[in-house]
Amino acid sequence: MTPHTFHDLPSLRRAVRRICAAHRLPSRTGGRLVRSVAEAAGAALGADGPVRLDAAEQTDPGGTTLLAVTLYAGQPPAPLSTARLPLPGRATPDGGLAWLLPLGEGPEPEPPASPPATRGGAPVQDRTEAETAEAHATQIAALEGDLAAALSRVETLTTELHRLKDELAETNSGVLALYVQLDERDEQLRRAHGQILRELEDALRPSPITVEGLEFAVHYEPADTDAPTGGDFYDWLCLPDGTVHITVVDALGHGVRSTRSALNVTHAVRTLALEGHPLESIVARTHDILAPFDPEIMATVLLARINPETGELRLANGSHPPALLLRADGTSDYLEIRGRGIGFPLPGSESVLEDTLHEGDLLVLYTDGLTESRRDPIEGEARLVKSARAHAGRPVDEIPGAVADDMHTVILHSDDTLALAVRRARRDAPRAGADATG
Repeated sequence: MTPHTFHDLPSLRRAVRRICAAHRLPSRTGGRLVRSVAEAAGAALGADGPVRLDAAEQTDPGGTTLLAVTLYAGQPPAPLSTARLPLPGRATPDGGLAWLLPLGEGPEPEPPASPPATRGGAPVQDRTEAETAEAHATQIAALEGDLAAALSRVETLTTELHRLKDELAETNSGVLALYVQLDERDEQLRRAHGQILRELEDALRPSPITVEGLEFAVHYEPADTDAPTGGDFYDWLCLPDGTVHITVVDALGHGVRSTRSALNVTHAVRTLALEGHPLESIVARTHDILAPFDPEIMATVLLARINPETGELRLANGSHPPALLLRADGTSDYLEIRGRGIGFPLPGSESVLEDTLHEGDLLVLYTDGLTESRRDPIEGEARLVKSARAHAGRPVDEIPGAVADDMHTVILHSDDTLALAVRRARRDAPRAGADATG
């Protein structure tokens, strides 16, 4: 027989049974050989290693014909064991396990036909019935051996399954713990990042100014608390002639890039204001300065000039939401001015609006994040008037934050928000602090 390779027990058992039938081994011997080969090969096949089976007839020195059945394991986890096998074998020098089984001289000749023998008048039974019973017993023993091997295999697989489930549960627990740790670390990094950005942006925002007769306060709220930088910026300063200049900017986008654009706009406006350029020309000149260096810049701008002695108010606008003037008598006006912002076609303020800020009047400058949180600017402007009236009597440093809280009770459209309040103090009342709140 040419050696054959096997990867599972059923095919190996079938091959051994074919060998037993081909060489007419007795049923009992064949059954024991099947069980022995299966038990010897079980460990190697259980480790997913193939086995090789060889069968050949040979003659010993005494002239007896033997059947040599040899089992080889390709890469066994341990040498093939000969212990406690139903049919003991012997180890070969090349690492195999061999069984040498004597073979008969062939089938016995049939006796001549003769009348059946009788005993006490009854025919004597021949040996066929006994041999059949013995063959059945041998087959049952072989099947029982196969069943025992299968049950043993099932038990081994069950144990392995439980072990793998335990390892999988332990691995999943470890992975879950790792995810929790990574999420906690990510949250810590986001908070640290946000804190650094807040400190940096606070350093870039101008400090509050103190001007006799005017009270100032500001509130800024980023769209994303973990990324507090944005394009909503402001600037306020006292000009050489004593007037107060205020700039409110809303640069397109969010994050660091929009912060850079807003800073560029406020710095350019501050420079032009200090150089004495007319208010009506500053928006257009700022565009002319910045566009060559940043062709993609887009920003809306609102400029205010206030004379603290007379209350004279002058406004220029570049596509920005209008300022709200809430008068001491409770009336209010949106100070509308046509114009186009930085980066827009034909940038510049079409005119300068002039008005007067009387004692007790409140001027609210803001970005669209305050009035468009519900995606309806008209409705937002109406709510802003109502909120400003409700909080106008509070200390000025509380007004912008209180108004922002009212406006953001419902947020359908998240955006950076800036609210800046200027109130002309009453001469008969003590001047409120000029602190700005963030």
